[in-house]
Amino acid sequence: MKVLITGITGFVGSHLADYCLTLGDVEVVGICRWRSRRDNIEHLEGDVEMHECDLRDAHSVKRLITEVRPERIFHLAAQSYVPTSWNAPAETLTTNVIGQLNIFEAMREIGSEAPIQIAGSSEEYGLVHPDEVPITEDNPLRPLSPYAVSKVAQDTLGYQYFRSWGLQVVRTRAFNHTGPRRGDVFVTSNFAKQIAEIEAGIREPVIHVGDLTPERDFTDVRDVVRAYWLSLERCTPGEVYNVASGRAYRIREVLDLLLAHGGRDIEVREDPARLRPSDVPLLLGDPTKFREASGWKPEIPFEKTTADLLDYWRERVRD
Repeated sequence: MKVLITGITGFVGSHLADYCLTLGDVEVVGICRWRSRRDNIEHLEGDVEMHECDLRDAHSVKRLITEVRPERIFHLAAQSYVPTSWNAPAETLTTNVIGQLNIFEAMREIGSEAPIQIAGSSEEYGLVHPDEVPITEDNPLRPLSPYAVSKVAQDTLGYQYFRSWGLQVVRTRAFNHTGPRRGDVFVTSNFAKQIAEIEAGIREPVIHVGDLTPERDFTDVRDVVRAYWLSLERCTPGEVYNVASGRAYRIREVLDLLLAHGGRDIEVREDPARLRPSDVPLLLGDPTKFREASGWKPEIPFEKTTADLLDYWRERVRD
């Protein structure tokens, strides 16, 4: 089976490639741009087939899809950092929405019936009222950032192409996920990197933080990529599914877990530059629909996730 992963050089894409290669009889093809860093997939050299392609270029995408003829597509490529979307809303919308549109059009034009997984986000739910928790797939979408708006657009575009053209699109809305290789602009990884640098003596024993009060539903990325695979194995095209643990952690709790792994006293100091113009106070997902369809449930304890994340940064800091 030939599997195409967009965004394979990224955090989730690299873990998905790892997972696919454990299954046997799966040929992994990845898309990246010429300037993409390949640190996350260096260990996969020779095991995956790589192609350069700018998803915003319709001609380039059609040429690639026609050549590769994927039997499954996992569409993970995106501008995925919420704060960046405030500074670059046009780039976020163009990258995320037009890139996906080009994939859909290429698949439609070649008449492909291959299933396509669209990696949506819990950020689509945005403003969630207290009586709407845990969040089901029927909850209203009230996005609170340009990034969230772009994911809502991707989500609804997937539904439209399923209804209009019969593309076999399965939409997932993953809640927060983390683990080794998470970029240091994201909160859990940023905390872990700061702690590793403090341990190595290259940073003063002060960790700089933003708002620690939001609550997020965290899952290990290695469980999430297994969920993505199962979404195309067992779920119904045209439907949308939450990928979540069903438990929320306050950001302060996550920091405390990482500090406990760190084993030394560190001052916590708020940095106003890390605060967002608006934020979502609580994202807690109800994974019932996906669990019933796929049989999936998280298997990796969050304590292990945070420990592995800190160990990842310890290794990088030493290097």
